[in-house]
This record gives sequence, structure tokens and C-alpha cells, in this order.
Amino acid sequence: MNDYEVVIGLEVHAELNTESKIYCDCKNAFGLEVNTQVCPVCMGMPGALPTLNEKVVEYAIKMGHALNCKINNVCKQDRKNYFYPDLPKAYQISQSDVPLCQNGYLDVMIDGKIKRIGITRIHIEEDAGKLLHDDAFAGSLVDLNRCGVPLIEIVSEPDMRSSAEAKAYLDTIKSILQYLDISDCKMQEGSIRCDVNVSVHKKGEPFGTRCEMKNVNSFSAAVRAIDYEAKRQIELLEAGGTVEQETRRWDDAKGISITMRSKEDAQDYRYFPEPDLLTIVVDESKVRELKESLPELPNAKIARYVNDFGLPQNDAALIVDVPEKAKLFDECIKVGGCSPKIISNWILGDISKYMNETGKSISETHLSAERLAKLFSVIEKGVISNAAGKIVFEAIISEDKDPMDVIKEKNLAQNSDADYLEKLARDVLAQNEKSVTDYKNGKTNALGFLVGQCMKASQGKANPGMMKEIVLKMLSE
Repeated sequence: MNDYEVVIGLEVHAELNTESKIYCDCKNAFGLEVNTQVCPVCMGMPGALPTLNEKVVEYAIKMGHALNCKINNVCKQDRKNYFYPDLPKAYQISQSDVPLCQNGYLDVMIDGKIKRIGITRIHIEEDAGKLLHDDAFAGSLVDLNRCGVPLIEIVSEPDMRSSAEAKAYLDTIKSILQYLDISDCKMQEGSIRCDVNVSVHKKGEPFGTRCEMKNVNSFSAAVRAIDYEAKRQIELLEAGGTVEQETRRWDDAKGISITMRSKEDAQDYRYFPEPDLLTIVVDESKVRELKESLPELPNAKIARYVNDFGLPQNDAALIVDVPEKAKLFDECIKVGGCSPKIISNWILGDISKYMNETGKSISETHLSAERLAKLFSVIEKGVISNAAGKIVFEAIISEDKDPMDVIKEKNLAQNSDADYLEKLARDVLAQNEKSVTDYKNGKTNALGFLVGQCMKASQGKANPGMMKEIVLKMLSE
């Protein structure tokens, strides 16, 4: 098995979040009543003429810039002909030989190293409808709401050599789409999907025959599909067989792929230029303007968090993965008064936990960078304990309150008066002579008990850091 190398290429289809569809004025929205967002254009009625949505071109060019592509200022659209029940025109408007963007690359971080993956092309196209299957009725029904929803297809070079590399690539693509705010990337709604191409060959030999897998509905499913397909092909070759070029359907529930059809080549689709649409011409000034409008992209943001703020790479990646978390981190840094590390810890800890448990986004709460930075500052200064900080956090995330008001209301401030704490420690040590003796005889866990007794005597108000230092000092005397 180790003699073989796996070669992976990915085709990512991302639905764009424009207000209307790509060639008509129908609303581009998910989950509406079936066949209510349709018109003669997206239903493919004879004589209905499409008109290109300019926003689709702009969004595709933005993604092209983000993936370091050459932008083709002049390009065209083509008809991709095939018959399927959810495609009423029996052709899909796409781009064949001249895509909007091509010859780019994406650098992804894998095990602390940069891997460069080539981007063959990014082109625009329309989505097809959706077949509905249910036990409540025989056969299948067709919902055409999705017909004409704008897509970009991002085609990679076959540069990935493991399912882990493919997963890192997919995660980075998804993150970029979200930062550009051109797709909501909701996999459960089919907003982002991928087709997986896999081949295997013995190291040093030419690439093998590739198979394409459809119906890969999550990135974790892509990992399972790649591992399964590589193993299937290797076992086939080891048994003396040959790999046939074909399209297979991935069944994630069963963890297997099933043959759908022998693989078509481009000529099987009988592409020809779309006669109902004009040539796409984008001024160079517009291309530059779109490039200048790009926000800081995820990879650059991760590098900044690691280099400027000393965050571990994994922590930085987890924050950057959710644009709202990264925005909150940057805003807290801007407010200042607290360390980057405490901001990171709370975003990845209590804030992420709250979001997961409630399903709310940060913008749906009362959290603000100003209030959080103030909370983190008083924790770091020892005004309140970390435990008290959690109480304050619960209040400010669910209620419209200032952290200092909550601290005052709930009497959470710590006592950092050295004279008071020293008297407290002397009293506790005098009452617990056995524990003092145990500590001096090498039983270090007695320290925790003594500090705990001090905290109890102060009703939790003593500054725990100072308390520990004072107890240690007295024990060493």
C-alpha cells in the first residue's frame, strides 16, 4: 500500500448569496415554498431570454483575486448540454473554454508547513433544480426554485496527496468565501458542495486513471470518500485489475461509493457558445477596484495573530475560522487594556460554548468589544477572580449591562489588601497546625488545602494569587 501515491483534485461548487438569481429577477433564497421562486427564464420556457446578474461576475472576480488568479476581462458563456429531470432546458448555462478566472493558487497550512495548491479555473454557472423523494408519494417530484441560483465552480489542480490536505484546502476555501461575504457556505442547505477526483499510481510512475465522486455533502464526508476510493483502487490494481474512468456516487451512510455512469469528457456535453447572452467584458479599472475591496483574508489573519500576538497557530486558526470571532478579537485588541491571550482564551472557551449551546451568533447577543475588554482587564488586574468573571460574563452576554455595574451589584470584587490577607493566613495556619506540619514534611498537596481554607474564610473574596503567595511565604518562614 505504501508503494502507492494518491492524487486528488477537487471541484467546489459555491452558491453565491446575491439577492436575485443569475439570469432573472427571481428571489435567490433557500427553504421557500416549492416552485414559488420561478419564472419563464429559470423554468426554461421557449422564447424567454436570460440577462446576466452583474453581481455574480463581481463576486466571482473577488474570489479569483483571493485565489491569485488571472482575470479574463473578456469571456463568454456556454451551453452545457445534458438531460436530467431537474434541468428543464436540457442545458446548463456555464463557461467552457474561457472562464472568468484561471491559473491561480492557494497556499494552505498543513502540519505547520505551507502547501501550494494550483487553481485551474473559476467559472460562473447556474444551478439546476432539485428532485424531491418521499415515502408519502410514489416517484419523484421536481422543485425548480433552485434553477438559476448563481454558482461559482472552483476547480483545483490534482495537487493534493492525502485526504488531510484535501480537508485543509476545503476549509480554507470555505473560510475565504465567508470572509468575502459572497456565500453563506451552509452545507446543510447545499450552499457549498464538492466533487472529488481520485487516482492512485505507484511512486515514480505516470498518474493513474481517475474516478469522480458525486454526492459528497460535507468536508468530513470528502475525507471518508477519498480514503475509501484510494483503498478501492489500490486493492483493484493489486488484484491485477484496472481502474475504469467513471463517475461514482458516494453513500456516506454506508461508507461506500457506487458506480453511476462511465465518465463523460467535455465533448460529451456538446458545449457551444450561449447565443442568448452577450460577451462578458469587464474594464481593467473595475478588476482593480474589486481587488482593492478585498478584506484581510484568513491565511494572512492567522499569520498576523501568530506573529504579532503570539497565539498558537491552532488557536489562531480556530478564531479565524468564524469571521464573527475574528472580528471580536480584532475589536478587543483595538480597545486594549488586556492581553491577546486572555481574549483568545475566552473567545475559544466561554464565548464559543455559549454560541454552540444557544445557536446564537455574537451579533445576536449584548456582547461588545468594549465590555469584554473591560471584563478581561479587571480579571487580569485581580479585581475579580476568573470564577467571578464567568458570572459577570453570563450577565453581560444576556443582559444589556456594564461589567462594573454587575461586579458592584453582585459584590464580586476581590480583596487584595495585603494586611487583611496576611491576618487571614496567620489565623488559618494557626487553626490547621497538622496541615502546616504535613506541608513541611513534603506533602505539597497540603498547600492547596490551606489556601482553600483561606478562601473559604474570606467567603471567596480574597485574591487567590496573592493568598497563595502569602501562605507560601509564611510556610517557608
